[in-house]
Amino acid sequence: MENVKLSPEDLAGMIDHTLLKPDALPEDFEKLCRESMEYHFKMVAINGAQAVRCSQLLKGSGVHVGVAVGFPLGQTTVESKVFETADALKNGADEIDYVINITELKSGNLPYLENEMRQIVSVCREKGAIVKVIFENCFLTDDEKKAMCGIACRVKPDFIKTSTGFGSGGATVEDVRLMKAAVGNEVKIKAAGGIRDVGTALALINAGARRIGTSSGVKIVNGYKALLNK
Repeated sequence: MENVKLSPEDLAGMIDHTLLKPDALPEDFEKLCRESMEYHFKMVAINGAQAVRCSQLLKGSGVHVGVAVGFPLGQTTVESKVFETADALKNGADEIDYVINITELKSGNLPYLENEMRQIVSVCREKGAIVKVIFENCFLTDDEKKAMCGIACRVKPDFIKTSTGFGSGGATVEDVRLMKAAVGNEVKIKAAGGIRDVGTALALINAGARRIGTSSGVKIVNGYKALLNK
């Protein structure tokens, strides 16, 4: 995909405005939500303990509340991820980004990964919530990425996602292209991890991403406006 035509509003509406730092303060979340409403970002991406706070701050704004589940390692049981998902939705989240169990993928246990995805997607579907599956591509071979794409094509989460932003690497154009080629139009793609400027964001969108997870959303949108005004 090349040269997607976007207005600044279109770009902002693709951004998941992210604050996942463990030492973030209440005023940081207030700023996150204030900026999300001002710029009309699609979602705030937060840890589950902040779901009530952010859902209250964003009430009626149209900005979604997205909670990270099994984050950032993915090394909790399916049952605990399902509970965490349901708890986040109960507390005001309407989007879930969960991390797969990479150990099971590395072991070739694809039925485990499919069961995990089906259970979490099912909980989200019951509540009308959007669900994204984080692969953490920096730890995966291309064959493992393609295997996860195949599972996603069967289970149909809303998005598959490149990275947590906490691994050894983040989103790459090559990975987005690989994922897009594997899933076509069956599942959308979210790019996240290390996206700090407008050039990187646009390259990932042109490669096929339809959401951008970043803590630099304000900088990216302002940079895009400046680019258009040149």
